[in-house]
This record gives sequence, structure tokens and C-alpha cells, in this order.
Amino acid sequence: MTDTLKGIPRPLVRVNQSVIALSVLLTWFTGFYWFLAIPLAAGLLGLIFHYNPVIRLSVRFLRKDRSAYILEDEDQQSFNQTIAVLCLAAGLISYLGGWLISAYIFTAIVAAAAFVAILGFCIGCFIHYQWKMYTYRRKQGSPR
Repeated sequence: MTDTLKGIPRPLVRVNQSVIALSVLLTWFTGFYWFLAIPLAAGLLGLIFHYNPVIRLSVRFLRKDRSAYILEDEDQQSFNQTIAVLCLAAGLISYLGGWLISAYIFTAIVAAAAFVAILGFCIGCFIHYQWKMYTYRRKQGSPR
């Protein structure tokens, strides 16, 4: 894809969110916590090497031209993926350490965020926006 459109088609973002939510559900229902390694590895590869295998495999299933889809901002998705990777890593480490309460908390956070994002509200986007506004106001010298 060498077109000038910048961004990630929304269906690909939704597939990535679905893989995250599904891996958490599979972990909870089977007790096999290594399911968390799938979206964790994909997320890390995406953040470090800009190659998310979940998204790359899903590109094949797009039926329309890339320009026909709503494109999600790459920087915003990177911010969201960072939060997801941190929660998935904390969840997996917690499972490995036998800290089940912590494991359930971190995996519940990431699963809830992914599920709500699939439904249309991006918690990571909200956090990112609030952070940007905070830093902007701080640079402006505003007391708020």
C-alpha cells in the first residue's frame, strides 16, 4: 500500500481490539493465561517495529479500497496500543507470579477498554485527549 492516505482502516483496528478481548475471555474461561501472549506479542511488534501481525493478516480481508474506510489516527492507535500492551504484560506477569487478583484487574481493564472501543467509545482516546489538554493548559500557564 503506497497510497498517501495516513491512518489505519477502522475494521483493522476493530479486529485488533477483538483479538485482545477474545484472548482475555479465553484466558478467563480456560485458565490458560498464555492466550494473553498473542495480543501482547502483536502489540509489542506494532509498537517497536510498526508491524502488527494481527492487522497485517486482517488487511487481506478488506473488501473495499482503503480510502473507503474511516481511518483511525496512527498516533492515537499507538497510544492506545501502549496502554493495552502495559495492561496485557501486567496481567500475564501477574498470572505467572500467581497474583490472581492483580491478573484479573489488569486483564479486565484491557478487555473492558477493547470491548467498549468496539462498541464505539475509545477510552484511550479520551485519556489521550485529556492528557493533551492538560499539557496544553500547563504550557499556557493556565491554573486549570
